[in-house]
Amino acid sequence: MKHAVCDAESAELVPLFHTLLGALGPASDEAVAHYTDELLEGVAKAEPLDGIVLFLHGACWANSYTDVERHIIDSLRAAQPDLPVAVALDYHGNIDARMLQGADIAVAYRHSPHIDMGETGKRATRALLRMIRTGQRPGLAVARPGIVIPSIMSATSLQPLATVMAEARETEARHDCDISVMAGFSYADAANTGMSVICLDWQGQASAEARALHFARRLHGLRRELSGAVPVISVDEAMADLAAHPATGRPVVLLEHADRMNDSTHLLRALMNRNVGKVMVPFLLDPQTAAQAHAAGAGARIPVSLGGKSAPETGGPINAEADVLWSGQKSFTVSGRYQQGSFVDLGLTALLQIGQVRISVTSHFAFAVDGDPFAIFGEQPQDYDVILLRSKTHFRDFYEPLAERILVVDTPDLGPADVRLIPYRRLDVTRAWPWCELPEITKKPETGEV
Repeated sequence: MKHAVCDAESAELVPLFHTLLGALGPASDEAVAHYTDELLEGVAKAEPLDGIVLFLHGACWANSYTDVERHIIDSLRAAQPDLPVAVALDYHGNIDARMLQGADIAVAYRHSPHIDMGETGKRATRALLRMIRTGQRPGLAVARPGIVIPSIMSATSLQPLATVMAEARETEARHDCDISVMAGFSYADAANTGMSVICLDWQGQASAEARALHFARRLHGLRRELSGAVPVISVDEAMADLAAHPATGRPVVLLEHADRMNDSTHLLRALMNRNVGKVMVPFLLDPQTAAQAHAAGAGARIPVSLGGKSAPETGGPINAEADVLWSGQKSFTVSGRYQQGSFVDLGLTALLQIGQVRISVTSHFAFAVDGDPFAIFGEQPQDYDVILLRSKTHFRDFYEPLAERILVVDTPDLGPADVRLIPYRRLDVTRAWPWCELPEITKKPETGEV
């Protein structure tokens, strides 16, 4: 398989497999075992190899595994003790030094929204090829500032995080290193949930540890500012804002960030009871309603029990009369910079109208973070006064320059802005901000101490 980075080194890329799913809850033990076995079998069949690049999220969790990614890396290391292993990670991975003990190289996305997914793979591959070519193993260190932040505060364009990221790039420009400042994923229940810093340093282990610790301390000192990088308002405050300041030419974006399953109804219910102009709600997950609309056909008016079915916290279904504008199978290729080129299958999909609110109802979970949810129906975001999104940070790349303003709205769903509301079982909250005023900065896997 051709690849520019590999071709430059006269190396052959041997792909194994790729699988992807959004943050929809814990993985099953069976899935973890299956894909670990598939990886080990694929590597064994592909031998002889000179090195391995893994792409792991970093925040997967399953009931019978303390750390899924650690299990995968350790299993690979046990099967291939002499092969160099590079790991490319998501910026929202929950990472500690123990997870990466079996890896030689580790790097993560530098941007959220994740517009550098491909570039992160290239960074990992370049480092691996350098190690193979020179025989030098770089220093690899992880330091943790003891901070847990909600994902809505993790956009890398927000201050003070943007400044820390810029400082990391400046350090890399002066030194032979790669620094990954990671937000962690607060909605995964793990012992290592929270922010971290990875440093890959060709000057050696001591240098890697010093730089990782420096940036962990930097984050530690900014923990209050990081936790409150954007204002969060209530549903009532959002409705009052729309009433006082209607859209004037560009859409207002309402972000129902706490929705983890794309089917919350808190903001939708509030919007249906008010006249705020033309409203679009893209990619509401409700296979039953999509099937009902398709059976009725375009032009029908049907009674619906819409959304709110995945959990009590979602707000419950909305009972209303809806006009079916279109229904059928729908898929597309992502045009936005986040996951650009990926194929998305929405399954059976319906476009419904309830008053001034238009809703695309899907059978499969999908991100609505760019213009594709409009373009697939021959529309564009500018056709609407209000757009209701369910995202954390990925929407910002497309919507920050387009929207008149963005209102981040907190609802009593499963992804709250106040992480202290999350009932962790594995994370020791007595040692982490915002539960603990002075959290520990850790880097050593053996003791957890500096």
